[in-house]
Amino acid sequence: MRRWYAAFTKAGGERLAETNLSRQGFESYLPRVAKRRKGGKANPAVTIPLFPRYIFVRLDLDNEPWQAVNSTIGISRLVAFGERPAAIADAVIDEIHGREQADGLVSLGQIETYEPGEVVAIADGALEDRTGIFQCRTDKERVIVLMNLLGRDLTVTVPSDTIRKVA
Repeated sequence: MRRWYAAFTKAGGERLAETNLSRQGFESYLPRVAKRRKGGKANPAVTIPLFPRYIFVRLDLDNEPWQAVNSTIGISRLVAFGERPAAIADAVIDEIHGREQADGLVSLGQIETYEPGEVVAIADGALEDRTGIFQCRTDKERVIVLMNLLGRDLTVTVPSDTIRKVA
């Protein structure tokens, strides 16, 4: 049965590994994303691997010479736990494929932007339907919101996907 496996590549060797796996007849998948270089508009976006130093290879461990992947130019080794490579659920690869745009690049979605002082509502969790004032983003996953709770102004940190702008 053919399953997906991850191969750890040599530094910067993802595309070389992809080419050489194809030459050997192995099916591979190297998801890519666009990344804007520093400098903004002056520098165009470049295409980079979604998972630097990793490529996915579809193999049948019982009927294919999968050990040859480890000696492929650009590959360091198949990711394994013990003697045999560790399979990746098809659903994971399908999810990545499903996010590909027409240009073949994976869309990671847009992070909603908020301005300090903007009124937001909590859309989920213990504070659902409460409003507050957006303060700042702590990282890609959390934001700080100033809320009036129990008659006091308090700052709370909540997941960024649980807030929405109040119209």
